[in-house]
Order: sequence, then C-alpha cells, then structure tokens
Amino acid sequence: MANSNKHAVKSAAIVSSRDKAMDEHTSGGLQPGISIQNGPVDSPQNGRSTNGESNGRRKSRTSLTQKKTYKEMTSSDEDDEPLSKRRKTAVEEDSSDDDVPLAKKALKKLPKPSASQIGEKDTKVPIKKRLIEQKAQIEKKAEVTAKKIRAEDSKATKKRKVKDESDSDDDRPLAKSAKTKKTANGTKSTVSKTKVKAEASPVKKGKGKAVSTDDDADEEEENRWWENMNNDTSVKWKTLEHNGVLLAPEYVPLPRDVKLIYKEEPVTLDVQAEEVAGFYGAMLNSTVNVSNATFNKNFFSDFKKIVSKTGHAKNSKGEVVKIEHFKDCDFTKIFEYYDAERERKKAIPSADKKAIKAKKDEIEQPYMFCKWNGIKEKVGNFRVEPPGLFRGRGEHPKTGHVKTRVKPEQITINIGKGAKVPPPPPGHKWKEVKHDDTATWLAMWQENINGNHKYVMLAANSAIKGQSDYKKFEKARELKKHIDRIRKDYTKDLKVESMADRQRATAIYLIDKLALRAGNEKGDDEAETVGCCSLKFEHVTLRLPKTLVFDFLGKDSIRFHQEVEVDPQVFKNMKIFKKAPKTKGDDIFDRLNTAGLNKHLATYMTGLTAKVFRTYNASWTMATLLKEMKPTGTVPERVKEYNDANRTVAILCNHKRTVGAAHDTQMTKMLEKIKGLRYEQWRTRMMMLNLEPKLKKSRGAEYFERPEDLDDEWVEQHQAAEVEEKRQKIQKKFENDNKKREENGEKPLPEKELKERLEDADELAKKYRKENKSKKVEPEGKGPTVEKLEATYDKLEQRIENAKLQADDKEENKEVALGTSKINYIDPRLTVVFVKKFNVPIERFFSKTLREKFDWAIKSVDEDWEF
Repeated sequence: MANSNKHAVKSAAIVSSRDKAMDEHTSGGLQPGISIQNGPVDSPQNGRSTNGESNGRRKSRTSLTQKKTYKEMTSSDEDDEPLSKRRKTAVEEDSSDDDVPLAKKALKKLPKPSASQIGEKDTKVPIKKRLIEQKAQIEKKAEVTAKKIRAEDSKATKKRKVKDESDSDDDRPLAKSAKTKKTANGTKSTVSKTKVKAEASPVKKGKGKAVSTDDDADEEEENRWWENMNNDTSVKWKTLEHNGVLLAPEYVPLPRDVKLIYKEEPVTLDVQAEEVAGFYGAMLNSTVNVSNATFNKNFFSDFKKIVSKTGHAKNSKGEVVKIEHFKDCDFTKIFEYYDAERERKKAIPSADKKAIKAKKDEIEQPYMFCKWNGIKEKVGNFRVEPPGLFRGRGEHPKTGHVKTRVKPEQITINIGKGAKVPPPPPGHKWKEVKHDDTATWLAMWQENINGNHKYVMLAANSAIKGQSDYKKFEKARELKKHIDRIRKDYTKDLKVESMADRQRATAIYLIDKLALRAGNEKGDDEAETVGCCSLKFEHVTLRLPKTLVFDFLGKDSIRFHQEVEVDPQVFKNMKIFKKAPKTKGDDIFDRLNTAGLNKHLATYMTGLTAKVFRTYNASWTMATLLKEMKPTGTVPERVKEYNDANRTVAILCNHKRTVGAAHDTQMTKMLEKIKGLRYEQWRTRMMMLNLEPKLKKSRGAEYFERPEDLDDEWVEQHQAAEVEEKRQKIQKKFENDNKKREENGEKPLPEKELKERLEDADELAKKYRKENKSKKVEPEGKGPTVEKLEATYDKLEQRIENAKLQADDKEENKEVALGTSKINYIDPRLTVVFVKKFNVPIERFFSKTLREKFDWAIKSVDEDWEF
C-alpha cells in the first residue's frame, strides 16, 4: 500500500529473532478480543493518548426500579429485590393455587434469564468476564461445527461419486430424474408445476384483450426466486425499461423584501448565491450544525466563492459589496421566511394537502417502477438529490460544503438496447446512455463533495436486491466450513519470520476478533476514515501487558475509540510494527493492503473477503444463542430475550452508536408513565376500600397507603398533566371533526359544542380536587365490584411489568446499535426462526419496509432452519 507520507518508514522484511524477548511482558490473561469498555474509553492510565483528550467517563446508569411499589408495603423481603432478580426465583414459587387470578399467576411465572442476557446489573459475574467466556464457547462450537460439516461433505461426495459410477441419470426415467431438485439454501423442493402449466396453458379470450388464466400463479412463481437461484453473476437482465430519474425542482427566488444582512445592511445577491444563502438560513434552527465551527468554515468558504463568481453583492444604492467575514453575515430574515413557509404548509387544510400529494404522486408515478426482464419492479431512489449543504456523519471534515445541483449532463442512463430512452429535459442531454446488462443500476452520476458515484437502483424488496442479500448471507454460511482452518492458520502465522505474513495474520486476527473493517487508503481530498489495513502509527496506543487502545475515524467518520485486550502475540506484533524509527503518519501494516488480504482469504473459499467475517460472526453468534433460548412468559418478555441476544451480538461485533440526545428525555417519560400506572393502581385500591371498608382490617392499613415516592407535589403535577392532556385531546378531536365537515361541505360545529366537550376535562379536575380533599376515591365504571377492581388492578400490574421491561431494554441499548446488527449482519432468517419458534409477531422486529426487504427470508424458512 502506498503511504501518503513521503518519508514513511517501512518495516523490515524479516522479523528479528529478538522479538522473543518481548514474551515476558505480554503473558497471561483471559481470552482476548473483548472491548474493556462499552463506549468511549478513559484516558490511558500511563497518560498517553492517541488523538487528544478522550470523551471522559460514561455517566453511571440510573436505576429503573422505584423506591417502593404498591406491593412492597405488604409483601415479603423478596419483593424488594429488582425485577431481574425476582424473575430468577419466580419459577420456584408455588403456582398451584387456583384461587389466584390468572394475571397474577402469569406474573409469578416470569422466565429465568438466559446466559445470553448481558444487561443485568445485579449479576455477580462481571460483564467483561462473562462475555469473554461466552465468546470462547461460541468460537469452540464454531470449530466443532466446521469439522463436522467438512466430514459430512466429504462423506456425501464419496457416496455421490460411487452412485454416479453405478447409476447415472441416463439409466433413469426422465420423469423420475426431473421430479426433485435442490434449492439454493440446501433443501429439496419439487419443481413447480405452475410454471410449466403457464407456458403451455391456453389463453382465454376476454372482451377486447387476451387474459392468461395463470397470471396469479405465474407471478407467485416469479416472486419465489430463492427456490430457483441462478448462479450466473455476469448477466443481470435481458430486457430493461424505465423512465429515467426525477430531477430536483428549480430554485424559486426569495421575495424582494427577504435579504441577507451584511454589516447591518440588506444586500442583493445573484440568484445562485441567494440559493446558497438560503441553504444556510433555512437551517438556523439546527444548532448541531450551525454551531459546528467546521460546518460554518466550509459553508462560508464555498459561499464566498459563489458570491465572488456571480459579481458580489449589492446594497440598496446598487454599490458592490464584497462578502468577506462570516461574523458580519445575518441570515435571520431568510430563516424567518423559510420558517414561516414551514408553518404555512403545516396549516394547509387537509383537503388541500391531499390535492398537493395527489399532484406530487402523479408527477412521480412514471419513475416509481421499471420493467426488469418483463417484470414490474419498484425503483428505490428515483429522485436526484436536491442541492443543499452537506451534513455528513460523525466528525466529517467536509460538513457544510455546498452540494451542487445535479444536471442531466452529469447523468448516465443504463437501459435495454431495444427500450425507449427517456428524454432529458428540453435544452439538455444525458451524459451517456449505456446498455450494460451486467450492472444493476438504472442511472448514475458523480456528486461533488467526495467524488462518489450515486446510483439509482431497484427498491429493497425487489428480486435483484433480495438475491444480493441472500448471496451475502449464504457466503457467511459457507464460511462456517472453513473458519477453524483460517483461525488455526492465522494464529500460527502470528509468529512467522516473514513480516508481510505476520502483518497479514495480525490484520485477520483484528478483523475476525474485533470486527474491524478492512479499510482502504484514502486520497488527500477524501475524509480520513480508517480501517484495519490503513491504521496509522497514531491510531493505536499500546498499554502493558496486552491492551490496545484504538482511536480513529471509522466508517461515516464516526469515531472508533476503544481499549481492547488482545492475544499476547498480537500485542507483541503491534509493538514490532510500531517500532522506531516509525512515527506519526506511518502505516502500521506497511507491507499489507486490502486487495492482497482478500486475495489470500480467497484461497480458503471462493469469494471470501474481509467483510464476510462481520456477517459470519454476527450470524453465528446469534444462531448459537438462539439454540440456547427457551423464552417463556409474555410477548414483551420474549422480545427482550431476543434483544438481549442481539445486544450480545452487537457488543461482541463492536456495533456501537452514540447515545441519542433525546435518550434522557425519553427515559424520563417512560419512568413517569410507570409512576402514573402505579398511581392508578393505588386509586384502584382506594376504590376497593370505598366499596368494602372491612378490607382495611383484613388486608392491613399499609396496603392502602400511597407509595412514598408519589408524594402530594407529584400527585398534583400528575393530575394537572392528565387534565391538560384530556383538554388537548378534546380540542384536537373538535378540530379534526370540523376539517372532515369542511371536506364534506358541511357547516363547522359551533364553539358551544367545544365548550360542552371540554366540560369532561373540568369534571376530571373537579374529581381530583375532591379526592385530594377527602382522601377517598369514588369507584369508577359500570356496576363496580371488588372483583372487577381486582381484575383492573391485575391488568395495570401487567402493564407496569411490560413498561419496566421496555424501559430496562431501552436503557441497556442506549450505546449499542441493535439495528445495525439485526438489519445488516444477522441473517434475517434467524429472526424469522425466533418468531416462528416462540410465537412472536414479526412486526416486533421488522418494520413494514424491512418485511418487504426480507420477504424472501420470511417465506423461505421454518422454525427448524439452521444458519
């Protein structure tokens, strides 16, 4: 790999034998490959840091359990334990009492957490040690499985060879030999008769046109492509028709009275410069961007160039004004205009909104679908991205630069030879028209920020996209057969004399164990994102005895900052690779590049590249945990069991995310919801007491006392919030009713109607005031009885338990990217297996879009399928 540093030092070709002297400093320890911390690491203890100050320590997690609940007043000491602990012992309780209500019995039988649940705070085993032990067991099972698969394949090959020699297909009847065939996922399936029938079936004559009697069946056969996978990776289509792309709408100039203020004076800009000023002005409310120094610097640099290129600005007298300093620019008037436009669009009547949407849909309709091999397929991103300011992800160095408008002259169209080429806008022409049947894109252009090519592709639920996902996960399944040999070989090569081989072995270790991406060298004009092969001297800090501290910008410029314990030999190798005279800017793996690494991996398995390890490790880990699962209890509890396993995968595979800015607010709302449910439970108990005063003696006075954390101040605030929420719901319902009446040409409801409806909120406020004064709660509902109220109480209990599970789940997932694992790296068929095996709605894991994307996975496996 070429090094961007002209004077970069290259490692010696042969590793010196003196490296053995390092062994005494890097011995001992647990199974390597687990991040010591989740999230940003603290500054190294020895004072060394790779890229400046660290993010500091993580905030301690706030407890989700309340001080005391409604049951804790009269229950045993066991009820004072956290939910997770009570769940572990609940199965030992006697549940044979038929007098206990069903809801209560269900609560007593909460499942014991499995070993895969890694988020529990009360466990005696430290999370790091538990994950290390778990990872070692998973890798051991992978080794055993690989050997078993190869043995079975070898046995099957020998058996097939013997059979072919003694009984060829030519000796068998044609009907028998064509009866069954093997599908792409390894299972046998009968060749569909529908397709054969459709080819030979007669066409019935309809009124004016011919109608095939097998249209529906034939369409179903086409959709189930996974049963008849074509291994041809060259030609992707035979015929392709589409209508091109939908270009961004032209810029509409600002009103004459809306101008940029420069040095407290309004100035007029050329329309090109005004559009760019509008990009910034419209987003003044996005503080995360406009308070970013890099964003402002990049924007103003581009803005100045455009203003200068278009003849500078002019004041009210027509004099030229040069825009030179960002601090003198005031975009407030522009922001106010666009903000008012946003509010105006929100206030548009529902009927008008529908009309606008209908017109928009009519414009987009021709671009939404294409014909791929004669089949109607949905196009994914047919809209050309409009101009604006580049945001980027993470700490992107180019954030704030101007994304220029994409013109037809920049766009290449890919279409079938016999198809009609979509016409460009009047006065324009396409850059090029291609007929590349090996490509899956419909249109392409190059954006100006990073020089990347943008493609218009088919939608995620299309057959071609599904086949791509299918092949990706099948390749990871294929790696199962070879993973033990690969790990054995790179472990042995960690000590070889050849520097190139040792660097390659160390890189594969880091990719396999730490889920690092391979990485490619970046040009001077690209964002300095880093992967394993492109790690620089400054990106890794060594800390004895065997800890590596990584600090670099990974994919999408998101900071990867973790400290990880590694194999002692890997630590020693990294020390050798960083050996003087190497210094900042020098490559650590200077005798290795991604192409060479992938070429080596392909010797184990056709098509194997570094990125397959991430998919394999995530899917294999999930598959192993899935086999150990025996979820019981409610659907939320089973969902949490899945999420716990997903969390394990995400942590082991280093799928991290930054804690969202709204996380604390969301957690506060969830905890307030739980307190509100507990308050309703207390009110229910007070209603029971109102109906049956003798209960105070039989159940004890403490049973009816309000929980301590629900003090008078909280109760008053909660009641006021309930009343206000009811008022807002009534108000919104009234407005919606009037909108419907307006659409139907009816007269709006009078204000008197609203006042009458709001009386319900006034009654609620009056009821709460009476309760606070009398310390009594009147029974609610039709024909209230103690038995009915107990049933209501039990339902509230279940809702509280579910809410606690959801809150606990959200808190534990705040720094773990569960979506990244579930969508991109865990084979979706494993999620389908869980759903079918444990009777959980697929909607709890896959949104509508994902259900369409993974339709092939949902329809292709049952609960017994194995990765």
